[in-house]
Amino acid sequence: MNDPEIRALLYPLLLGGVRIDELPTGTTRADVVHITEHFMHGYEVKGDGDTLQRVANQLRCYGEVYDFVTFIVTEKHLAKLLPLLPEWVGVQVASAEGLRPHRAAAYNATVERAPLARLLLLEEVKQYLLSLGLVGVSTLRLREVSQFLRTTQLVPLSGLAQFVRARLMARLPERLLLRAERKAERERLPPRRKKARPKVKKKVKPAGRRKAAL
Repeated sequence: MNDPEIRALLYPLLLGGVRIDELPTGTTRADVVHITEHFMHGYEVKGDGDTLQRVANQLRCYGEVYDFVTFIVTEKHLAKLLPLLPEWVGVQVASAEGLRPHRAAAYNATVERAPLARLLLLEEVKQYLLSLGLVGVSTLRLREVSQFLRTTQLVPLSGLAQFVRARLMARLPERLLLRAERKAERERLPPRRKKARPKVKKKVKPAGRRKAAL
C-alpha cells in the first residue's frame, strides 16, 4: 500500500476538530495532525515504498509537541519499527482490509514549550505572551522567545498548548483557501513544454576499401 491509500483509510476515523496534512514540525513535517480543543494527535505514515531512516528524527520532533503520536505502517515495516519506538507511541497496521490497531497511543509527557510555540508564527506567540501580562516580549526575536520559553516558569504549558490548538484550528480555512488558489493558478497556466532534445548527428563510417577483383 502507498501513502495516499493509507491516508484514505485514516481520514474517516478522525472525528471532531480539524485535520492538517504536512504540518511543519521541528525539522520535519507530520503527515497528518488531528487537532481538537483538547489534544493534538500526530500521525506518521509508512507505506511499502517508504523507509524507516527518518523515524528517530520524526519521533523526536513529534514528541516535543503532540499529545499523542501514532505510526501507521504496512506489515512490511512492523517488526523493524517496533524496537525504534517507546511504549507510549501508538502503532497501526495498514492493509487492504483497513487499519488494524497494534497498540493504542498513550499520553505523551515529553511536550516542551519552545518547540510547541514554533508551530505558530512569531507574532502569534508574542500575542499570547502579552496576554499573560509579560512586558518586553514584543521586541524579542525568534531565538530569544525560544530561549525564554525554555527557561521560564511564568508560562503554563497547558495554557500555551490550548492557545496553539486554537490558532491552528482557526487557521485551517485560510490554509485551504490558499491551497485552492494555488491549484487554480496552476490550472490556468499553460502546460510546460518539454524541452526538445538536440538531435545528435550520426557519425558516418568511412566506407571500407573494396577488395580488388580477382
